[in-house]
Amino acid sequence: MSALPRCPQCNSEYTYEDGAMYVCPECAHEWSREAVAEGAEERRVWRDANGNELQDGDAVTVIKDLKIKGSSAVVKVGTKVRNIRLVDGDHDIDCKIDGIGAMQLKSEFVKKA
Repeated sequence: MSALPRCPQCNSEYTYEDGAMYVCPECAHEWSREAVAEGAEERRVWRDANGNELQDGDAVTVIKDLKIKGSSAVVKVGTKVRNIRLVDGDHDIDCKIDGIGAMQLKSEFVKKA
């Protein structure tokens, strides 16, 4: 596996070194090695479906009916979820929904309330 960073513009994994620069062959973006070191210190930002930044403890509203895997239950549109916790991973919101219990949601299916 390659230890080279992904392209910051298109997230391509096919980057290569060219002297002191990294180059992306897919979008032709070039950036320096120092930019990679500076970018490593940035924190992750979670955004809802409308692009608003989410933080731990926020209240969100579900914008789409969500089927619960392994169950016949459904989280309906408009369900309000309070006190969310943000985590890394595929499903980036941990929460408890009244009547259903502990769940993980994707931030693309919620909006900030």
